[in-house]
Amino acid sequence: MSIFTSIIVYLLVFWTTLFAVLPWGNQAKDVPEVGMAGSAPANPRIKQKFLITFIISTIIWLIIQTLIYLEVVDFYEISRQMVKEDEM
Repeated sequence: MSIFTSIIVYLLVFWTTLFAVLPWGNQAKDVPEVGMAGSAPANPRIKQKFLITFIISTIIWLIIQTLIYLEVVDFYEISRQMVKEDEM
């Protein structure tokens, strides 16, 4: 896998993980401030969530890279099969 493809895969994993991690532990304020949504979190802990996202997405990305390196997942073979199915 090229460096560019690896970066793109990491970014996709990172953003997907971020959207999964963002709602963790959020609690709305008892009395919302004027002009704010009633569901806005009292303490969003964005830095902590970005750190958690970085760690989780790096682990997932390393697993993906290892599977591709060990040829457990062969994208070239998958594409060949897709071409054969299209030709039928």
